[in-house]
Amino acid sequence: MDRSEALDRATEIVDAVETERMPVPVREVWVYGDVALGLDPIDRLDVYLTKDVLFGGEADREQEFVDSHGIEGVGKSVRADWADEHPEYLRANANGHAAPEKCLAAHLLEDDEPIHLEVCNASFEDNVTRRLEGAKARSSWEQLLDPRAACLWAEGTRSDEAMRKLRESELPFPTLSESLEMLGLDEGEAEDAAKALHEWRADQEGATVRGDVV
Repeated sequence: MDRSEALDRATEIVDAVETERMPVPVREVWVYGDVALGLDPIDRLDVYLTKDVLFGGEADREQEFVDSHGIEGVGKSVRADWADEHPEYLRANANGHAAPEKCLAAHLLEDDEPIHLEVCNASFEDNVTRRLEGAKARSSWEQLLDPRAACLWAEGTRSDEAMRKLRESELPFPTLSESLEMLGLDEGEAEDAAKALHEWRADQEGATVRGDVV
């Protein structure tokens, strides 16, 4: 994906989150990884959404969607009015329960575009640390989040300055391994983690999504 195309798509995602009804409330939109580094072209566009837990839903409508779609949790984990408007984007996890991260991906992304979407209830900065701790404990480095990122939208406010800096490649970041060392990994761990994360990303095709709960 050309860098300008990737940033245009990031802008479109922010536009959608800002103006359209989402399956769950979204609090922050970040981009991270290659697009934040000024690379052109990039292999994939990495986007992070911070979502809020759905409160004041319509749990009494759940059975309607169990009957019509075979999906539980509509009105509890995703908005029922959103599902009314966008039934084509309604997605479930392996247990047949409405999956907010999959619903967001279906709404925001095309199946064949090289975009990875991370969705979590925690802010990006908090989750970088938590995922690092978990990956280190299990030596499962592909679960890491690349900490090099820019926040494009938060709490209803768009950061035009962050987008300007991205378009002009003005954000200075170290290498991934150096960034991980700054977060507390030793040199060998950081190099292994960076290699594993690059290999995991290289194996991804089309639009992908990963949900996380902290």
